[in-house]
Amino acid sequence: MAETFSDLIAAEDVLLFVNAAVTATGQREFRSDAQEQRLSLSFLHEYVRVNYRRLYAATLALDVNDHNAALIIEALLRTAADAGDAVDKRAEGRLIAARLAMLPPPRVYRLFRALRAARVNNRRTRALMRDWLAARPDPAYDAVKYRAGMKTAARHAHVRLPDDEVGAFLFEHRGRLRYDNAFLDAHRRARYEQAAVYELPFTVAEGFAARHGIPREVFLERIAPRMTRLERLRTQRTGPAADLTGMPLTRLALYALSLGVEERVARRAELTGALRAAARRAAGPYAGTWGRVAAVLDDSYSASGSGEKRRRPLAVALGCHFLLEALATTYTPRWTSGSTDALLVRPWGPTPLGTRILDALEAEPQRLVIVSDGWDNAPPGLAGEVLRVWRTRLDPERRTSVVHLNPVYDADGFDVRRLAPSVPTAGIRDAEDLPALVEVAQFAEGRTGLAELRAYFDRRVELFLRAREGTEA
Repeated sequence: MAETFSDLIAAEDVLLFVNAAVTATGQREFRSDAQEQRLSLSFLHEYVRVNYRRLYAATLALDVNDHNAALIIEALLRTAADAGDAVDKRAEGRLIAARLAMLPPPRVYRLFRALRAARVNNRRTRALMRDWLAARPDPAYDAVKYRAGMKTAARHAHVRLPDDEVGAFLFEHRGRLRYDNAFLDAHRRARYEQAAVYELPFTVAEGFAARHGIPREVFLERIAPRMTRLERLRTQRTGPAADLTGMPLTRLALYALSLGVEERVARRAELTGALRAAARRAAGPYAGTWGRVAAVLDDSYSASGSGEKRRRPLAVALGCHFLLEALATTYTPRWTSGSTDALLVRPWGPTPLGTRILDALEAEPQRLVIVSDGWDNAPPGLAGEVLRVWRTRLDPERRTSVVHLNPVYDADGFDVRRLAPSVPTAGIRDAEDLPALVEVAQFAEGRTGLAELRAYFDRRVELFLRAREGTEA
């Protein structure tokens, strides 16, 4: 059946929302403040939920960031009465449950507190909260580390906790003399016994260490066995990192960029090896299958991000650099600054995207990937003109596929900023999502309608639920 004009508009609306849900976090960006981000994002969520609820729920199966996944879940639960028939309600419930299982526990507990504050207490909400709490592997650990959140959730969903001691810890903490559970008892003893501090999770132990006046360096040394890999990276800025193996690509890139130039040089082999290993894991079976690839990577001053997202755009570009290197058989990177040493890039200077795109196209790649916030300013508009001429005059047969990945949400435009109408653009938050986002970008060229988009969403939902529910089973 032929697509109508309204179907094409609907497809564009949903893709616009996907780009926002991948990139935007409601935090300040280089060119917009947090309030502008939140207002813009709130409008998009409301608009898409009201007009395309089924597709809105289906975005939980895509690579949207945790901030937007939580917003989608909250919006769906707040408006449960609008879910449609029993089939739609069941589909929404499965998607919500599967995505909740993927979210970090602190974010889930914040979501539960938001639902309680909004007086959302329908049957579906209570069931989801009960099921999520029941699936937690160690209720005592959650009671210690996320005490306020767990207490709120248990009270709001009328949950009967599986362990009486956990319930006593949450609701009768002051009158308890001891706990049989060693973890709960360590928290009780940590109020007056320094040794017990080191039996607790790092974030809980920090408060007790400050209360006891324990020197920071002594505390960090003794609590190290209790710290997660990310906590070690956040607290250890000098000397060799404990272990970079297994770290996600974008987090590794952020860590590398947080180090000074001298330390990056001194640890070049370690950092480069870890980044390449993470890139190979992200590439998976697609490693070495993309043929000749060229990349234009933005390390201009705007890649410094903001106080809340320091160097995030640059970290995404650095992660994409190593991932594209793993995906390609022949790889040519072009940084906007002209740098040839990826490990030492820093955010500075203007954004001569047009010039760098010309340099990249000289290599006659099969794929050209541009990672940039889209603010082409040296000179303004050159990148769009280069891409227009290339697509219409020099390569109308599309021998070279071009895609633009943008890590920055443009609050004023309700989308990520685009370079040219002829080039598909997709939002990106984590470099490891690049292969999937290149697939999504094909829908952004304006030639794909709602039917194809629905089919793509249905396929992603099926794969997502099969993977999550199969794992849980």
